[in-house]
Amino acid sequence: MSRWIQVNETLHDYISQHLEPEQPVLKALHEETATLEDAQMQISHEQARFMSVVLRSMQIRRSIEIGVYTGYSTLITAQAMPPGGQLIACDLSKDWTDIARRYWQQAGVDDRIELRLGPANDTLQSLLNAGGAGLYDFVFIDADKTGYDHYYEQSLKLLRPGGLIMLDNCLWYGKVAQPGGDDDTLALKALNRKIASDRRVSASLVPIGDGINMVYKH
Repeated sequence: MSRWIQVNETLHDYISQHLEPEQPVLKALHEETATLEDAQMQISHEQARFMSVVLRSMQIRRSIEIGVYTGYSTLITAQAMPPGGQLIACDLSKDWTDIARRYWQQAGVDDRIELRLGPANDTLQSLLNAGGAGLYDFVFIDADKTGYDHYYEQSLKLLRPGGLIMLDNCLWYGKVAQPGGDDDTLALKALNRKIASDRRVSASLVPIGDGINMVYKH
C-alpha cells in the first residue's frame, strides 16, 4: 500500500462532501471574500475544519493571529474558544478588517477578538513588554512570508509550553520543493529547515491547503 495519496479533484470533492457544512456566517464571509482581488489569501473550508477540531481539542483560551485579511480564520479560532477567551488579531489593513468586523459581530464573537492595526512585530513586542511571555495557547501565522521567521521567534516566547503555532502556506504552491525561488520562497524554505531541526519544538508539515507547519512548543 502506498504511504501517501494524491488528492485529485474527485477525492477533494469526496472530502468536501464529508465535512461538517459551512455555517451560514462563514459561507457568507467566504463568498464575499471570493469577489476580492486577493481572494486566494483566504483559507479553505477543509483547512478551517481541521483548525477548528485541533483548537477545540486543545481548549484554547488565549490566542494570537498574525495576518487577518477578511477574518475567516480569525472567526474559526474565536468560535473554538469559550466565552471570555481572548484573541489578539494583528493586521495592517483597515479595509480588509472592516469586512472581518462585520462577520465577527454577526457570529457573536467580536467580544473575544481584539484587533490591533499596525506592524505585527510591534504588536508582538508590546505583548512581550506587558508580561505576555508564556501566556498564550495558540498562534496562527499567515502574513508576509519574509517576516515569518521573526514572527515565529516572537510567538515562541509568547506561547506556553504545550502550546501550538500553525504557520500557513509552508508548501507555497509546491515552490519550496523546487530549486531557487523568489524572496518569499527562500524565506519559507529556510524556516521549514529551521523548524525541522529546532530542539525547542516538535513539528509536522501537513499537506492541507497550501501546507501548514504545526509546531508544538516543549
